[in-house]
Amino acid sequence: MAKLEGKLATMFDSVGNFFSGSDHIPWCDGDVVAGCEREVSEAEKGSSDELMKECLLRLSWALVHSRRPEDVQRGIAMLEASLPGTSNQLQLREKLYLLAVGHYRSGEFSRSRELVERCLRIAPDWRQALTLKKTIEDRVTKDGVIGIGIAATAVGLIAGGIAAAASASRRK
Repeated sequence: MAKLEGKLATMFDSVGNFFSGSDHIPWCDGDVVAGCEREVSEAEKGSSDELMKECLLRLSWALVHSRRPEDVQRGIAMLEASLPGTSNQLQLREKLYLLAVGHYRSGEFSRSRELVERCLRIAPDWRQALTLKKTIEDRVTKDGVIGIGIAATAVGLIAGGIAAAASASRRK
């Protein structure tokens, strides 16, 4: 009995997650973004290039994980600007992943999928990227199912309206 209850709870949780749109990508609040901005500001006052790059990467992480769309867009812009100068494969993988998160948060799912697939070409077993890819695919599937439901409802309403109009004209 307990086994069945556990399976039912898991099923209800996954159905709830499906309709609520929750995912496993962390969010970041404004305090963290502000802290990272202070770090960058302090690093600009004479720190090494390596420390500055680390601070900028942390800020990019915070921005693309922010709940504020303008932060996410800023993070995307920072990451895209830094990509051309990235020769280290590990850093490239990190930046591509963060870009994929930013585009996911912006609702640009096809761009996000493309970027996460580039990450997986660099590190095929990277669990974070695999989880993000599944999250993107689940979201696209969910949006498709909801879209089909909306279209079916609209067709039903139109058909119902036509039937009602036809019925009314026969009564006259």
